Amino acid sequence: MALPKVLVLVLAGGKGNRLELLTEQRAKPSVPFAGVYRLIDFPLSNCQHSSIADVWVSVQYQPQSVNEHLANGRPWDLDRTTGGLMMLPPFQGSERGGFTEGTADGLWRQSELIRQFAPDALVVVSADAVYKLDYRDVVDAHLGSGAEVTMVTTEVEADDASRYGIVEVGEGGRVTGYAYKPDEPATTTATNEVFVFSPEPTLDRLEALSREVGEDGLEDLGDHLLPAQTKDGLARAHPLNGYWRDVGTIESYWRTHREFLDEEPPLDLDDPRWPVHTRGGRHSAARVLDDGQIENSLLSGGTRISGNVRGSVLSPGVVVEPGATVLDSVLLPGVRVRAGATVTRAVLDDNVDIGAGASVGGDGDITLVGRAARVADGTELAAGVRHPDPED
Repeated sequence: MALPKVLVLVLAGGKGNRLELLTEQRAKPSVPFAGVYRLIDFPLSNCQHSSIADVWVSVQYQPQSVNEHLANGRPWDLDRTTGGLMMLPPFQGSERGGFTEGTADGLWRQSELIRQFAPDALVVVSADAVYKLDYRDVVDAHLGSGAEVTMVTTEVEADDASRYGIVEVGEGGRVTGYAYKPDEPATTTATNEVFVFSPEPTLDRLEALSREVGEDGLEDLGDHLLPAQTKDGLARAHPLNGYWRDVGTIESYWRTHREFLDEEPPLDLDDPRWPVHTRGGRHSAARVLDDGQIENSLLSGGTRISGNVRGSVLSPGVVVEPGATVLDSVLLPGVRVRAGATVTRAVLDDNVDIGAGASVGGDGDITLVGRAARVADGTELAAGVRHPDPED
């Protein structure tokens, strides 16, 4: 019996304003994670392990940062003569051309291509979460349910629930209520931005909604499409009982890195049964020199440590000079922390240079230093500061 024909659409177009300086010069899916990975590696690895070979990536903001990383898709077994990886940049030439204004609008703009491909199931995912999931399991449950959409759900903290699409689930997994980023969430059951759609009825519904909303636009999936499918009783929930974290804010990005420093991390990224793949870089082994001290940290290739590093994640090429201290921080590729400097509870973007004797961060909110910024010798940046100031 032939497997259902499945198409995965990765929506990688938005700027990701909630990640602030980290997405000024890169798309959100290409933001580094856990030293050597990028956020888009997680859905692409899920596709590979789910035996799904048709993956389209819709790119818009800073597309070169995604294109450079994905190349021909080889790390995820997507470099195929027929099918495989396809990039969907903005285009002109029809009424659907131009830049997308939300995830539902993006799906509408690609609807003609999707209809031509004629999948049995359309999986739509975002690229700003850390998780492992067999998409085939969700597809199989969806195709046997009679639903128009199956929403993969997870439980979130009550004080964080207003950031998500929140669902109420009745008998048999039917979604009885859906609210997009509500001020007062009815439950803590949230969609985790993985949806399986029945393509034809969903695209037909999008056409009708597009005419109905007119100039206001279709916006995101949660604005019009998912509420309409829920109202008609055609939405089902599929709980993800394993680990899932949205890393779309600086606080959640930093906190999720902390979880991967546990003695038993929440996901084994090297699990031979389900490894997370990425595009390999060429780096020498990490070096801890005579005066270097490391505790409870992740070190990537090419790092050189002569100072004190505790509770931190260091990406390729990071240098911590003698007498420098890095505590509870995430350092992206090429960062240099010069002699005697201290970095505490901070995220430092690519090629940041922390001057000798400088003090960055402290107890309190996470400090963020943008790409290639220089912090002068002896400078003090307080906890929670953004440098350079995005309002300057």
